[in-house]
Parts: sequence; structure tokens; C-alpha cells
Amino acid sequence: MDRTSVKIVVAGGFGTGKTTLVGSVSEIAPLTTEEILTQESVGVDDTIGVEGKVQTTVALDFGRITISQDVVLYLYGTPGQDRYWFMWDALAQGAVGAIVLVDTRRLETSFAAVDYFERRGIPFVAAVNQFFGKRDYSEREIREALELDADVPLVWCDARDRESSKLGLIALVRYAMSLLDGRRLSHNSAPY
Repeated sequence: MDRTSVKIVVAGGFGTGKTTLVGSVSEIAPLTTEEILTQESVGVDDTIGVEGKVQTTVALDFGRITISQDVVLYLYGTPGQDRYWFMWDALAQGAVGAIVLVDTRRLETSFAAVDYFERRGIPFVAAVNQFFGKRDYSEREIREALELDADVPLVWCDARDRESSKLGLIALVRYAMSLLDGRRLSHNSAPY
């Protein structure tokens, strides 16, 4: 039986919940490259709003979720700090799309991730991680702050909750497929 492998990137700024989301949905024990934050990171890593964070991803997180007998999603979580962004190109290569996790306490940490996927034409959804189970901002306010195109899906999730995180994945897969179908239709209708 041939299986289709689908690569998805889970991205966002430092402390937005990438490792947590990958771990919550993965059907296997996730591979993580978490290291303890040390005194050397003081003044380098912006921990405002995430003062309790004691570990950080230094390379990637990896998980897997089987959608059907024919389709398996491979999840690659990116590191959040600027100094590890060189990993993003390798992790994004061949990806069908990305989930950009958003922390409304620190919206600015998501700007670079949104920009990264927009510039490369990689489909993405913005997923507002509800750390405390509440919505402080409306969809309109978040879209305006992130300068999201109208067609980019915006979803709410709790990265700690498997079912909630799966909804973000479903939104991404549907969005990426709709773009692919649109390209096929455009290509097929072109005169030769």
C-alpha cells in the first residue's frame, strides 16, 4: 500500500507553543531538541510574557499523525529564537503548509513567521494559542495586527489539547488543498 506523506511546519515566535502542539497531536512520542535556558540567554532571548519558560527548541520538534490508511502528516516544529532561524529553510523545504502559532500577549513574536511563509508562497494558517482559554482580541483585531491577507485562515486553539490542535491542522490541510485545487483549475483552463 502506497502512503502519501504530507510535511507540515509548526512555526511561530519564542514561547508560542510549537513543541506543545507537536506533542499534543503526535501519535508517536515526539522527537524534541529542547535544551535548558541558561544564564547566557539572558539579554538574548526575550522572555517577557514567558518568564516561566525554562527550555527551548534548538533544532526542531518532530511528530507524526496518521489521517487515514493513505495519508500521514509529518509535523516539524521550528525553533523560535532568531539565532536558530537558519533551520527554517531546511524544515520548510517540501512542506505543504504551516501553522503559525500566535500568542496575543506578544503578537510581535509572530510577525517574522507570517512574513517568512508569505514571502515563500507557502500556505499557512494563523492559530491563536489560547494559553488561558480566553479571547482577548477579536478576529478583526488580530488580522489587522498581523496584516493577514483576507484568505489566510485564522483559528483559535489550545496547543495543549489534542482535539483543539487537530482543528488547526484540519484548517491548514483544507486551505492548502483549496489552493492546490485552484492552481489545477487555473492550469487546466489555460489555452494551449
